[in-house]
Amino acid sequence: MQFALAEGREILSRTPTILEAWLRDLPDAWVHGTEGPGTWSPYQVVGHLLHGERSDWLPRIQITLSSEAERRFAPFDREAMLREHADTPLPDLLRAFRNAREDNLALLSALDIRETHFSRTAIHPVFGEVTLGQLLATWVAHDLSHLSQISRTMAKQYREAVGPWRQFLSVMDR
Repeated sequence: MQFALAEGREILSRTPTILEAWLRDLPDAWVHGTEGPGTWSPYQVVGHLLHGERSDWLPRIQITLSSEAERRFAPFDREAMLREHADTPLPDLLRAFRNAREDNLALLSALDIRETHFSRTAIHPVFGEVTLGQLLATWVAHDLSHLSQISRTMAKQYREAVGPWRQFLSVMDR
């Protein structure tokens, strides 16, 4: 499937609503459960998404669209949320994510990005040269990936409780 900005925006605009419907007012066991050591809880995923909204997607889009001769991305701290949002109540985190996403989508609209801009390039600190089209598609896929991660993490809270049905629930062993 080719990336289309209008279609990508449809996903990006829905993510805050999905997270709020899914996580708001759930008991801590659902929100703070993980898949095991070194994995993230749904709460931490929301913090990660918020951190990315504030310091990753739009700054990188703006760098890629700039007229600077050298368009280079700063490294992104994928685990900053473990420090920045460790004590933020989940309703506040969800509200902050919604507000940041709405602001970023408004900024994205103001940039008036066209398909002809998708080939603009910048330098990623790990991958080297990347295009704006790849960056925008990754923003959408990133949301979907983390929604899948939250679903998987929550399902695994019942990994033992499902008993023999586990053999039909592939999510339990991923």
